[in-house]
Amino acid sequence: MVLSFLNGKWYCLGCFEEERIALLYLKENIPIGILLHSWVDYETKAGCCHWQGVQCSNTTGRVIQLDLYNTRYMVLEDWYFNASLFLPFQELRNLSLGLNHLVGWIENEGFDKLSKLKNLEALDLSGNSFDRNILSSLSQLSSLKHLNLHGIFDFSSRVFETSGHERLSGLKKLQVLGFSFNRGINVSDVLSILELYALNDLVELDLSNEIENFNTSKDIKTMHSLQVLYLDGIIVSNISNMLQSLRAFPYLKNLYLQYNNMKRPIATIYGTISNSLSSIFTLVVLDISNNRLSGKIPPSVGNMTRLYVVAMSNNHLEGPIPVEICKLDSFVRLDLSKNNLSGSVASCFNKLKSSHACLNNNRLEGQLTHAFYNYSSLVTLDLRENQFIGSIPQSIGNLSSLSIILLGVNHFKGTIPDQLCQMKRLSMIDLSYNGLYGHIPYCLSNITLEVREEKSMPDFELGTSSKLNFLSYIDNVKLERASRVSLQEMSSLRSIDFEITAAFTTKRNLYYYKGSILDHMSGIDLSSNKLYGEIPSCLGKLSELHALNLSHNNLIGTIPATFSNLSQLESLDLSYNNLSGKIPTGLVELKSLAVFTVAHNNLTGIIPQKDQFGTFDKDSYEGKPLSLWSSITRRLYCIKTSATTCL
Repeated sequence: MVLSFLNGKWYCLGCFEEERIALLYLKENIPIGILLHSWVDYETKAGCCHWQGVQCSNTTGRVIQLDLYNTRYMVLEDWYFNASLFLPFQELRNLSLGLNHLVGWIENEGFDKLSKLKNLEALDLSGNSFDRNILSSLSQLSSLKHLNLHGIFDFSSRVFETSGHERLSGLKKLQVLGFSFNRGINVSDVLSILELYALNDLVELDLSNEIENFNTSKDIKTMHSLQVLYLDGIIVSNISNMLQSLRAFPYLKNLYLQYNNMKRPIATIYGTISNSLSSIFTLVVLDISNNRLSGKIPPSVGNMTRLYVVAMSNNHLEGPIPVEICKLDSFVRLDLSKNNLSGSVASCFNKLKSSHACLNNNRLEGQLTHAFYNYSSLVTLDLRENQFIGSIPQSIGNLSSLSIILLGVNHFKGTIPDQLCQMKRLSMIDLSYNGLYGHIPYCLSNITLEVREEKSMPDFELGTSSKLNFLSYIDNVKLERASRVSLQEMSSLRSIDFEITAAFTTKRNLYYYKGSILDHMSGIDLSSNKLYGEIPSCLGKLSELHALNLSHNNLIGTIPATFSNLSQLESLDLSYNNLSGKIPTGLVELKSLAVFTVAHNNLTGIIPQKDQFGTFDKDSYEGKPLSLWSSITRRLYCIKTSATTCL
């Protein structure tokens, strides 16, 4: 304890008794708090700071965070809650009450009580059903920096008119505001609610989804502080008006315009954005994916020299990738996937510092000899479903940081270069549907399949002060709950937008991996090529491998017995080869194996029936000749013939 004081920190061994009692009383007042099972009244006070959704300060030991998101069953009736129950937590900074069917507070026990928590900085009310009258009450929470009002209003059935009392002008310190998924409300009305000229510290604003008609008829006061603006999926009748309205936010760094049905030439859209933002050269993120943009990418995109993220995927863009894009030598994510881009990839790409290059699902062609040979910072290279030709260059071994290489569905020929094995950080390899021949490199067993956060999340700063503060709020929130609408989406690195997505075929389906699942995913797909020779037994060393597909090749020999060491394997496809011998009995120890097929080979012997092998259907074994015997078939044969060989 003395050493802790000398180091300037007090490490909490439990929690304060009054706060422990207050937490238990809080639990009693939450009907069927399904996520509060760890809140148990032990005789000792130790462990309170480790209860689910509770976080205490390392310096004072006081409760600083309460995550009560989705603690009630949604089938329950509307909930009116007593905000006074939070008053014992005087150092509370972050409070999440989202998705609890909360419709209001007990009379005289509402926001006026919460306003006494002078340290409260983040409040999540998303996914509830409040009346608009709460807006003026929220203004009492003058300490708030982060406020999430995603999906709490529905004005679609009535006319919404703002009054002088329905505003958030009292939130002078507000930096991040989420106001998306509020149905039937006009953007200009939202701006009236916000009274933006009074929110001088507002850095991030989310007005996405369900909000209607970005109308410029009202004068929008210029906001010099706003850096991050989400306008994804709004219902807008005049795209030009919406884009011209950006002049009210001249110093934007992050601009999101996804799912807005912008059926326009990209040059027009880019030109309007450029004319609306007085400091277009400071733009850090531009995401105009999932629209209907057409035409060629204008060379002037190279003028946006500070861009970290260029996302234009899923549009109708055509023509070559302009060489001017190589001027953006600092960006970490380039996503031009799912367009009609053609031509070759310029050799200047090898000078870029991007971490994630997604050019898949286009009509790009030519060889890769010079395009990526010196791309040492690259983590993801996705060139699937293009028309690239030639061999996979040996210089690919220079991509020392690469974790994901997806080259499937192209016209590559030649052998798989041993230099691929020099990329020790590889975890996902897709070379399927090409014309590759030769042996499977033995050295593939040397890759580490390591778990890396860089696979799913770009490692960069976006220039807003909200990132670190916000991430501290969600430390204890599992990524598996990322589909929720919550404060989690208000970060300047809003994970649902910035997570890299990688497609990989496994379990007979194409899956899209992102977030922590992508970080842990590993797989090798060499299917539908012309590979020959035996399967290297050393591949059994890849104990962390989740998917292996060697189907539709000309492989011979036996299934390596070492495959029984692939303890994490979920999908194994060896079909359509010329394999012989028996299925190794050790494969029954692969408890995670969900899909297994060795159909259309020359295997013999008994099909294992133990554990999950008893669930695989006959399609997993059919082929030429059908020489595999199941244990049941064998037993029936033995009984019928009284064969002595069965003894």
